[in-house]
Amino acid sequence: MSASTFQVEHTAIYEPAWRTAAPPLNQRDHRFASFTSTVPKELVHRASVAEVLLTDWERVDQTRFTVSAQWPRGHSFYTPIAGGYHDPLMCVETIRQIGSLLGHAEFGVPFGHHFLLWDLSLTVVPEHLQVQRTPASLDIDVTCTEVRRRGGDLGGLEYEAVIRRDGHIVATGHVSYTCTTPAVYRRIRPPHTLLPGHKPLPLTAPAAPQSVGRLSPTDVVLSPAGEPDRWQLRVDPLHPVLFDHPMDHVPGMVLLEAARQATAAALGRSSLLPLSISGDFKRYAELDVPCAIAAERVHDGAPGGEETVFVTGHQDGHLVFSSTVTAAPYIG
Repeated sequence: MSASTFQVEHTAIYEPAWRTAAPPLNQRDHRFASFTSTVPKELVHRASVAEVLLTDWERVDQTRFTVSAQWPRGHSFYTPIAGGYHDPLMCVETIRQIGSLLGHAEFGVPFGHHFLLWDLSLTVVPEHLQVQRTPASLDIDVTCTEVRRRGGDLGGLEYEAVIRRDGHIVATGHVSYTCTTPAVYRRIRPPHTLLPGHKPLPLTAPAAPQSVGRLSPTDVVLSPAGEPDRWQLRVDPLHPVLFDHPMDHVPGMVLLEAARQATAAALGRSSLLPLSISGDFKRYAELDVPCAIAAERVHDGAPGGEETVFVTGHQDGHLVFSSTVTAAPYIG
């Protein structure tokens, strides 16, 4: 890794009106001292406010930030695992949103620029991931380990996140991405993918939901390919969570969901709790090209213990992404 070329920026480019207009908490004479709301959806690249998980952030120093978030007790897609654990993929989405938030609000990336995700990893602590009687309020320490500049603009960011709940570590994660201008993005993407009439492949039949650890066929991202541990990526651009807004390629979160579902199928699990998941993204996954998903068990622990599966996705013979998923012992 190259040395950081971080330049100090003392104020965020986005400053919520209530921060400058509201008096200090100790000077407010009304009953309610503070209110909780999400950060603006535009800062985390969501179209639906309901899909925004972050609630606030603050700069600590040149490379460190604190971020707060909240997970609902129930979610339309990130449903609780075995009824008792928050979905680790919701945790992945939380740290993904942090990258967009900091890019725009603290490092000056203009809206309309593109974020290219290169790698992402997450490890969870299951005992602190349990669903309780209230939504999970989270405190996240973020450390930027590398800030790459291109001229005066942010060229890329690498950061680590430690997520805590009531003082206990829930998860740790790592993300690396680069930024590109709209002009550069147009040059690197196939021209037809940016045209208004660009259409994805016809929606294929889903694998049986229970076989991939899902409850509803609409949430299944794999289609049977006629071979054991082999599938075709099933892309539904109308899915309200996975495709929160129109995209010209398959989002990284869809590929990680495919890895999770392929792991559940490879292990024969109807309910699977990932202890760790990583994604290494090599190129854009196109909407109009079949993506072959393959899973291979790479480590079998002691009977009834942890198991690890390696998942890959290829288009036209080229590796699009790879992912390693380690699953907790079977949860009924």
